Amino acid sequence: MPVIAMNHEMGSQGMFVAEELAAQLGLSMVHHEVVDYVAEKMHARKSTVRRFLEGKAGMLERWSTDEGSLAIYKAEEILDLAAKGNVLIRGWGATYLLRRIPHVVCVRVCAPVERRVKLLMERLDTDEEFAREEIRRSDAAHVANMQHQFGVTWGDPLLYDIVLNTERVSIASCIEQVKLLAKQPEFQETAASRAQLEILTLEYHIRSALQSNPATAEVEITINVDDGKIVLQGIVLSEEEKRATGETTAKVAGVKQVENKLKIMRDGKFFPSARM
Repeated sequence: MPVIAMNHEMGSQGMFVAEELAAQLGLSMVHHEVVDYVAEKMHARKSTVRRFLEGKAGMLERWSTDEGSLAIYKAEEILDLAAKGNVLIRGWGATYLLRRIPHVVCVRVCAPVERRVKLLMERLDTDEEFAREEIRRSDAAHVANMQHQFGVTWGDPLLYDIVLNTERVSIASCIEQVKLLAKQPEFQETAASRAQLEILTLEYHIRSALQSNPATAEVEITINVDDGKIVLQGIVLSEEEKRATGETTAKVAGVKQVENKLKIMRDGKFFPSARM
């Protein structure tokens, strides 16, 4: 079940690469659908979430957007889509989230700024100033999102399995290169790679459940997953928060057992918490 994660710059023709690649491989292509899911979970307007992620949000929208919730819900949806397989996911940090899964092909499509400005002017029938500003804003949003959410540089080639420059490589050749890479033995799904994806997906289902519960929304802990057995480690502020974290985790589909190793902070000191 092929899974391809792709980032592309505005004006690089990456959208055309993604569309034709998905068509040739028979993959579902996902882009704005991720935003729709996140907006629903956050009880926010889809347009507001999209503007925030694309760097178009106004000051009030930026202040009112919970970046922590957005990051968790976005990751949960991307991992769910990858777990289903036969999908190409465009943008939203999918290349970083899925790069640790061996069978996922992570792709970046790029081009020099001057070429992108020219192509965007032609595509939108607009002037150079507008095209250049749109590209600047889009690039800044990509850089900020990757840095704030994952602490990495968006353009770092080490985050990708293949980087394609459409100034030198045609759309057709880009597609063939990705198809060839996806056929290689190291990108075939195995029981081990599938298990890695399932572990990460369950972890984010738990994080999503904790984020959605007002009693645990502020909890920041380590969640270890092993075949449905969950070990919770970290620090919480009270016995009630510890208990709520364990109970919320236990209700998530796929969780078989919870070992609660959380510690409680009292008067600046840490106290071991009882196991569930």
